[in-house]
Amino acid sequence: MAGFGFILLNLAFLFDFLFQSLVNGFIKLFTPVNFNMTYHWFPPMMHALFVVIIGLISWLVFRSKLGVLYKAIYMTVPLAVIFVTLGILLYRWPVVAYSLGSLFAIGVLYYFYHTKKPWLYYYTLILVGLAMLMVGLLGIEI
Repeated sequence: MAGFGFILLNLAFLFDFLFQSLVNGFIKLFTPVNFNMTYHWFPPMMHALFVVIIGLISWLVFRSKLGVLYKAIYMTVPLAVIFVTLGILLYRWPVVAYSLGSLFAIGVLYYFYHTKKPWLYYYTLILVGLAMLMVGLLGIEI
């Protein structure tokens, strides 16, 4: 499960690169201004839009008739995207980033417990949460 999740994460971050490149290319058709460098709100907005896109794709995946194993493998993507986005947006305040990440993880755990999800979902959450925690604590750049 971890191996396929790692492959999906790489594909997701390539998708993020393509998404941001397409948006930047579209903007360049109309203006020579580099929005990433000129407007401080633009890069966080791009990350937030990517979270929304992953959320919509995730909604479709989790409503599908895919098996639990496939859904648990896919779940690495939205979890990692949310953890990474929290880290990117709140990197100046590590305590806030780790606190919100922890609250998010606890909320997801509660949801899994409340809806009686299979253990594979718990495993995925713990695996991704610990991996992203290690990325943050060791200062690894994505």
